[in-house]
Amino acid sequence: MVILQKKVVGLSEESLCRFVMRARRESRLRGRVNVLVTGSAAMRALNARFRGMNKPTDVLSFPSAQGLPSGRPGFAGEIAISADIAAQSAARLGHSVASEVKVLALHGILHLAGMDHEDDNGQMARKEAKLRRVLRLPATLTERARPALKAATAPGPRKGGRTA
Repeated sequence: MVILQKKVVGLSEESLCRFVMRARRESRLRGRVNVLVTGSAAMRALNARFRGMNKPTDVLSFPSAQGLPSGRPGFAGEIAISADIAAQSAARLGHSVASEVKVLALHGILHLAGMDHEDDNGQMARKEAKLRRVLRLPATLTERARPALKAATAPGPRKGGRTA
């Protein structure tokens, strides 16, 4: 089930539902997925309630034990997406808000499948990049974070070394 509590130009509940089904199939996630597209105020409330963080976030995933790689079909879980943050990211990255919502949905689906980019040594990033290409989506969350991370951790000029 998909609920567009906050409307997104170029995206209907039916088209997002079709996308979620394709992404679920490509990621081999078993079970149904419910998606809520809402505003930042609702996302702030969800983030505060379930993660103890009183700020809005772009996407939250709520896995069901049945949806994890136990092989039992049924209900995989739920995903909540901020249309407001998706619109900001889309404008910054130069693609449509509808595409950004799909990127966030894919990211949530991978979390429902048990993946976690925080501690998997890049496994989720690689899977997300592959699925992004298969599903014809723009750059994913983890791909966008990598250049910033590399720049932040790159060593500066060496002491006594030559600089251009």
